[in-house]
Amino acid sequence: MPDPSFWLLLLVIALAIGFGVVNGFNDAANAIAASIGSRALSPRNAIIVAVIFNMAGAATGTAVARTIGEGILVPEIISQFEYVPVMAALASVIIWGTIATRYGLPISLTHGFVAGLAAAGIALVGSGAVMWGWSYRLLQTLAAVVTAPVLGFIGGFALMVILFWVLRRGAPARMRVIFSRLQWLTTAFLAYSHGKNDGQMPIGVITMALVIYTGQPSLWEQVPWWVILISALAISSGIAVGGWRVIRTVGLRITALQPVHGFAAQVSAATVIEIASLLGIPVSTTHCASSAIMGVGATRRLSAVRWGVARSIVAAWILTFPICGGLGYLFAWLLKIIF
Repeated sequence: MPDPSFWLLLLVIALAIGFGVVNGFNDAANAIAASIGSRALSPRNAIIVAVIFNMAGAATGTAVARTIGEGILVPEIISQFEYVPVMAALASVIIWGTIATRYGLPISLTHGFVAGLAAAGIALVGSGAVMWGWSYRLLQTLAAVVTAPVLGFIGGFALMVILFWVLRRGAPARMRVIFSRLQWLTTAFLAYSHGKNDGQMPIGVITMALVIYTGQPSLWEQVPWWVILISALAISSGIAVGGWRVIRTVGLRITALQPVHGFAAQVSAATVIEIASLLGIPVSTTHCASSAIMGVGATRRLSAVRWGVARSIVAAWILTFPICGGLGYLFAWLLKIIF
């Protein structure tokens, strides 16, 4: 009969899959929001493109997964408490992600998980559980909370200005056709970059759990193929079911989008995410995509952006940290008593 730690391993894997599905509902929905909002792609086609390329991105590289699994808590805490901090963090982000999606609020599940994991470690042994130094990933991840949206906004604004100048003599009808077709590519690029960054979250969690169970840190060097596959399928299934409330918020409520705007926003957001993925820094597709859409909208006039909606989105971004941190702390404290 399997030992109790085996059943805990299965529980962590199940929670990681649930995390991936919720990620697809909320964070991954941002990958297709601009193409649906600009009406360049139908919802059905956008979902198909997103599922295929999100899966491809999740299967490419493990730098972000290693950050999640090795760069937040000190190894001794993982060894001592095994699955407790991971389960606490997963439960916190699944609950908050589900609530936020229900109300159409785009949030960063990546940062929610990081906050929940760090708070769980603090609940177990104190602040010494967390790798605070700049050479570790936590502070780099927190810095990206500010820099990624700023870069997304500036990139979307700048690219839109350049396109306006270059295409100022173009016929509007022809430009619409061209950029509607180009948005197939940019939707694929953004979905791929999401998979390569946010798609690594479940991979990092499951691999961490396997390292705990087997005692083989070498798994980080060669992540099992089935871990990548089920993690990619989890997020892709979340996209396929659709976080339609989030898609409406990002694609339709922030600002009115034409295909050229959608193109500029997706290129800007995907580029920021891709660079972060290469550096192994978890960033939020929500932050990058939403801020890029605000940037392209602001090129028409500031009033073209519904700043009330933008404020609600930013408030949800900020609330993610205390809510997931508080839940992670609470669940870790309860699990410590149980185990």
